[in-house]
Order: sequence, then structure tokens, then C-alpha cells
Amino acid sequence: MCRSIKTLRPPALPTEATEEDIRAAALQYVRKVSGFRAPAAHNREVFDRAVEEVTEATRRLLEGIEVPGSGAKAGARDA
Repeated sequence: MCRSIKTLRPPALPTEATEEDIRAAALQYVRKVSGFRAPAAHNREVFDRAVEEVTEATRRLLEGIEVPGSGAKAGARDA
């Protein structure tokens, strides 16, 4: 596992993960998998698309995870 990606669900985070937290984790994941810290110009589009897709998948995951004992889903927003 990439050590710089942190757990984004309670109780690891005292509050809900922010969009910035989610995108940063997605970027770290894509960097790790691709082996590039910053892609060459000819790979920029596919790299950026991968970051956006991983960001969205992570957001959906966090919105759906149920955390035992919390009485709520990890990504549940206050209404």
C-alpha cells in the first residue's frame, strides 16, 4: 500500500473526508500505479482522466461504506 495515502473514513478521520482529501488520495494512487510523479505531455490526458475516475470511485465508496457502531454511513452528509 502507498504509505502516503491515508484512511479517509471515520474513525481514522474525525470528520468527513473533504474533496481535497479524496482527490489527493486518488492522485497518489495513480502516481503509484503508473510509476510517474508527473506524466509526460503525451500522457497528461490519460493520467488526469485516471485521477478523476479514481476520485469519483473513492467518493462513491466513502458514501456507501457503513461504519459499525457509528449509526451512519462513512460519507453520509448532514441534511
